[in-house]
Amino acid sequence: MAPVQDRYTIAILALGGQGGGVLADWIQTAARREGWLAQGTSVPGVAQRTGSTVYYVELAKPGVEGQLPILAQMPIPGDVDVVLASELMETGRALLRGFSTAQRTTLIGSTHRIYAIGEKSAMADGRGNGDKIIEAAHARSRRFIGFDMDAATERSGSVISAILFGALAGSEALPLPTEAYRHAIEESGIAVASNFRGFDEGFAEAQKPVASPITEAVAVPEPTTEQGRRLAKRIAEELPEPAREHALHGVARLMDWQDGAYAALYLDRLAPISALDAAPYELTTEAARHLALWMSYEDTIRVADLKTRASRFARVQGEVRAQDGQTVTVTEFMHPRLQEMCEMLPASIGQRILSSDRLSGFLGRFFTKGRHVETTSLRWFLMLRAVAAMRPMRPRSLRYGEEQARIEEWLTLVTEAARVGRLDVALELVRLQRMIKGYGDTFERGLRNYTRIVELYRSERLDADALARLQALALSGEDAQLTPSAAAPPAQQAG
Repeated sequence: MAPVQDRYTIAILALGGQGGGVLADWIQTAARREGWLAQGTSVPGVAQRTGSTVYYVELAKPGVEGQLPILAQMPIPGDVDVVLASELMETGRALLRGFSTAQRTTLIGSTHRIYAIGEKSAMADGRGNGDKIIEAAHARSRRFIGFDMDAATERSGSVISAILFGALAGSEALPLPTEAYRHAIEESGIAVASNFRGFDEGFAEAQKPVASPITEAVAVPEPTTEQGRRLAKRIAEELPEPAREHALHGVARLMDWQDGAYAALYLDRLAPISALDAAPYELTTEAARHLALWMSYEDTIRVADLKTRASRFARVQGEVRAQDGQTVTVTEFMHPRLQEMCEMLPASIGQRILSSDRLSGFLGRFFTKGRHVETTSLRWFLMLRAVAAMRPMRPRSLRYGEEQARIEEWLTLVTEAARVGRLDVALELVRLQRMIKGYGDTFERGLRNYTRIVELYRSERLDADALARLQALALSGEDAQLTPSAAAPPAQQAG
């Protein structure tokens, strides 16, 4: 245990629902039991997934002759003894705010990730770099204690606040005996048994060395049907080894999205690209991934299917740790537009509605506002299942025809470039699929960027570097100006 000070400052960064307030109360209860003055404050974050709440606890010894010390209301950069962070990006935010300093702070943080809205909504891969945060945590703290606290809650059947509390006790960063920590949990009288299990788990983990965030490997799907085995055999026979894993994932995804015939079409489309490729077969490997993603575009049928799967409800129950006999209600915000509803109809009907001002004006009134949908209610569950059941009709839908035409045009561009030996250009054309993602406004913005880059490629005869620059620009934000000058090398742009 470190030498006893007259004052200790503790900052807690937690997302909504993770028990940060309970953790702050436990710390104060344990400290008061040992004769310390304790004060806690908090500043709420914006929302559960876009900002964390910062809780601040300050401990002090009573002054001489009964004088009370003046305690601060918020943590001050450079003046924090202990930082507790419930998730890896919260650890990063604590570092950015200067709460953790190399000579003073004991930094305790989870290494698991809960992706923020900004990371999920980015046009490209918007995920933060966890390894860099771990590295900075070691450099900017006196001691860093980090482990996967989400996994620890699963093992113990507890909550992350109890894990953090146990890790704090195990760190010995505060001059409090273990009995004081356990007394605080017992005195609260809430879920004492499970909180003790979480406390013990966190205490034990605090004694272990810090591990880097683990990126779980995605298992290669094993065929479970005769049709799946035939397609897997085709992959082994027709595609180069580097592309086979992506192709197996692609086939599994497309069989889930539509059926085996559609997955076979995927392999038919890959074959011409593979025939034009050369070692190390990067073009075929990237095409296997991006073609599967485009062919499994997100439409209303897919969304309805995913939201009503039994596996999804089971996952939600696990995330909220519902007990036997407890009822879990799931309410979601949905805002399908008239265009998206028409796109799942047979092409002739959907096109007729969208091309008629009278029909679209009348029907559009029913799709102007979003609504909160309780997907666990019988009414909405059956309604969404009815939409999902339209999957066999999908190949005749308006959206299906439009997407297949776009895919064929894209593949023609790729094969034309590969046929004349411009494999680097073909590779960048394959990567253009990254523009196509999501649905609604996100999809339309990406499609505009994709179309604009293709236009520039054709009119300006762009090379691979120019295509890469335009893609990077398009993926950087919503207001990208995709012009011929933006495709030019940086030196020419500056000129």
